Parts: sequence; C-alpha cells; structure tokens
Amino acid sequence: MGRGLSSSAMTLEIDRVTKRFGRTVALDRLAFSVPEGRIFGFLGANGAGKTTTMRICLGILRADEGEVRWDGVASTDLPRRTFGYLPEERGLYPRLTVIDQLVYFASLYGERPGQARANALAWLDRFRIPDLADRRAEELSKGNQQKVQFIAAILHAPDVLLMDEPFTGLDPVNLSLLRDAFIELRDEGRTIVFSTHQMEIAEALCEALVIVDHGRLVAGGTVAELKRSSRARTVRLGIEGEIAPTWLASIDGVAGLRPGAGFAELELMAGVEPRDILAATLERGALVSRFEVAEPSLEAIFVELVGRSPDVTEEQVDEEDAA
Repeated sequence: MGRGLSSSAMTLEIDRVTKRFGRTVALDRLAFSVPEGRIFGFLGANGAGKTTTMRICLGILRADEGEVRWDGVASTDLPRRTFGYLPEERGLYPRLTVIDQLVYFASLYGERPGQARANALAWLDRFRIPDLADRRAEELSKGNQQKVQFIAAILHAPDVLLMDEPFTGLDPVNLSLLRDAFIELRDEGRTIVFSTHQMEIAEALCEALVIVDHGRLVAGGTVAELKRSSRARTVRLGIEGEIAPTWLASIDGVAGLRPGAGFAELELMAGVEPRDILAATLERGALVSRFEVAEPSLEAIFVELVGRSPDVTEEQVDEEDAA
C-alpha cells in the first residue's frame, strides 16, 4: 500500500509564519517543528489558525511572512505529491463512483491507473467497505464518505499527511479503524499532523503536539511534558453509597465533573488545592471512600492554557459574556 521513505531525518518546520486577512491576524509568527515519522497533534479552539496553517503548508495560501519547510526545502519548491490532505470540508464528486474518483485523485499525483486501482481496492477492503467501490459517493453515509476521502489523501503515498478533524462524526468502529491506519502509516515512516477537538483521541495517539490560540503558539511537547508543567489538577473522589454525586460540581474550585466507575473525576480550577476539595466534601457530611490526585487530562490542560474548551468559538464566548 505504500513505498519506503528516505532514511534521512526529515522535519516539517513552521518557521515564524504570519498570515493576515484584512485587519485579522490569523497567524502571528507561528513556529514549531514536526520530526519525521511522528503522529503530531495540532490543537486549538475554532478560529485558532489550524486550517490556515495547513493550507499554507500545501501552497493553497501564501504566508505574509515566514516559511514552511520539509527536509530543509521550502514547501513552495516541493513536489505536489509530498503532501496528502484531508480537509475538514469533504470534497468528493457526488455522481462519480468511489473507485473511479480514487483512481482519478491518485492520477493527479502521477500514480499509474492500474496500481492506483489495486491500492484503492486494498484500502477499501482494509476499511471494510469493498462493496462500495462501484457505488456513487452521493449514495454513501457521511462516515463512509470520510473513509473514502482519507484513502484519496494517502493513495499517492505522501511523506506528510495533513488531516483536518479526521475523526469528526465517526462511530466507535470506524474511529478504531482510522486510528489503526494512522499507526500503520506512522510505522511506515510517514509524518501525520492532525487537528481535532476530541482531546481523548489526541491524548491517546499523539507522540507530540502543539496548542495554538489566536494564531500563536501556547504550548508544545509530549503529552507527558505538558502534564508535568501543568498547574491543572484532577481529583478522583468516591463517596460511600453514591456514584459520582452531581452536587460535587457545585463546590467552589471545581471546573468540571466526569463520572467514573464508582467515583467522580473532578477537574480543579487553577490554583485550587485538592485538599480544599476534600475538606469541602467532608463538611457536607459525605463519607469519602476514595481520594486521589491524578494527572490532569489533556482537555484540562487545554482549558487551563486557552481559557475555553476546544469546540467553543469566540462568538460563543462573547454571547456568554453578554448574557
């Protein structure tokens, strides 16, 4: 399904990239690098600049300042087939059959029709949809359309895959299939950069990541490094006779509550000490059967750094403030 990559250590570099749209600064000297053969998370709330960055990597947009390089070569000078792209807005031809358009997309990158067809059929089988090869795209479910477009992005065996919200709308089975495909492609040596609002997926898959906000780099590193540097705290609390009592969310200093198996997981506001939460719980007369301080989740770190959940837009924040 793929071809071998060069053994040289290649890196995707986003070097102080700035992009403006009128008075709006979409990217503000954004800078980070992605080593070859990694699954890399590109995280940020809506409007943070993720899609703009990907489009600059692909040459769809031009940076006002700065440069994108792969293996030291400016992206504008690279062969088109260096990159594969899965946009957030899906773009299949509705009346064309799945196999015909997969072969067509691969041919745009120089793939021979016979080889492209064989590879496409292999991937359709891998994604458990071989029977859809001769169906028109408009006849497919959204989840199957998404899998077909993923195949279109990888069929020419690019060095770098840019995936904009690839997991959105997938059921658990298809999500697992796509995660396995990511790992297989990584093991072949391909570099995968993906954006997502689903923090649990990023936490499970990413070997490194960056968080951006308003076009600026907020944090970067491995998930473990971000957790070690975080001031966010998570408390797991079990109360005798109750499973995840909802009143825990009303305690001062609790930013969020997630029910667990026989306990509640509490995300604490920055600066709040776990012992204060325990004291407040005991003051209410609760019999505490479990109390432990756990590592913060990636979502808790994101909220700590950005100030809002990854799927909340600036417009929603403004509306909530006005209310």
